[in-house]
Amino acid sequence: MTKVVISGTGVFTPPYSVSNEELVDTFNTYVRKHNEENAAAIERGEMEALAESNVEFIVKASGIESRYVMNKSGIVDPDIMAPRLRQRSNDEPSILAEMAVDAAKKAMARANKTPADIDAVLVACSNLERPYPAIAVEVQDLLGIEGFGFDMNVACSSATFGIQTAYDMLRSGSVRCVLIVDPEICSGHLNFRDRDSHFIFGDVCTAIVLEREETCTAKGAWEVLGTRLKTKFSNNIHNNFGFLNRATPEGIGAKDKLFVQEGRKVFKEVVPMVSQLILEHMADEGLDPKDLKRMWLHQANKSMNDFIGRKVLGRDPEPGEQPNILQEYANTSSAGSIITFSQFSEDMKEGDLGLICSFGAGYSVGNVLVRKRA
Repeated sequence: MTKVVISGTGVFTPPYSVSNEELVDTFNTYVRKHNEENAAAIERGEMEALAESNVEFIVKASGIESRYVMNKSGIVDPDIMAPRLRQRSNDEPSILAEMAVDAAKKAMARANKTPADIDAVLVACSNLERPYPAIAVEVQDLLGIEGFGFDMNVACSSATFGIQTAYDMLRSGSVRCVLIVDPEICSGHLNFRDRDSHFIFGDVCTAIVLEREETCTAKGAWEVLGTRLKTKFSNNIHNNFGFLNRATPEGIGAKDKLFVQEGRKVFKEVVPMVSQLILEHMADEGLDPKDLKRMWLHQANKSMNDFIGRKVLGRDPEPGEQPNILQEYANTSSAGSIITFSQFSEDMKEGDLGLICSFGAGYSVGNVLVRKRA
């Protein structure tokens, strides 16, 4: 059976960072203005006053301290509270493709790959800039890659679902090398006027190169031992924005056209689903969770990850066994586990066992078991 390896990763980090303090200041300015303008209705009981946010609440609820964004000025403006990105002409690269090319070049350099070595490009992310033509085909063209490309969306699990898709194609022999890119402008679908979620997301793009073992020339690649996917329908995380919105104009601008979640329900239902899938997957592969040297988990919430780590390992994870990038990047949807893998894998030794895992809306869970090569 053909062996598959991850031979390179790359991360594009946006130029702007927004701290919790900046977000809270913007949010609270908006809240005070809203409450003042609606004071009479609030006093009559016709409207509830909005509650202010604070830094301590954000850190306790999520572990997030800051996030990178593609545009800062619009987000921290109390009258806008959304990113502002210029309209590009059809003769220019789209913003998602531009991010993807940057991350892809870094991943290809680490994998010792040229465009001629790659047969397929997958763009796997939670929010696509347009329905067609595929962003992946645009990235393919900008990089000068032959073959084919396509887009896929499994929300926060898009990267791991993309890895399994590439893994299956490589093992079948239909391709030699696959590039996966995960451009995420999560700030674009975040409701910055919602106290429970205004701090959650950041922007980023990651890239991964997968190839057959026999073509790999990069040092320190990772053999993919197995993948496992699971989905279970739930509306507890949703975004109802889409091309049919114009057909139901009464819903245009409603809150559900941005990110919405029932946080407590998600925690209660997703954590056991993820933990069980990891343990079942490892058992089926004949692997003992005690042998895991590192877990690169989806970066949505520190408490969720801590709970999953305890369930899988049977104890509290030691420092370094379950790295966290939430404090710098926040939740970057599909890219979170790949950022963590890219930043916290170089120190591992030949033969070390690791797990890349993502989970989120759907519900969806994706596992990738890997072992370090020489």
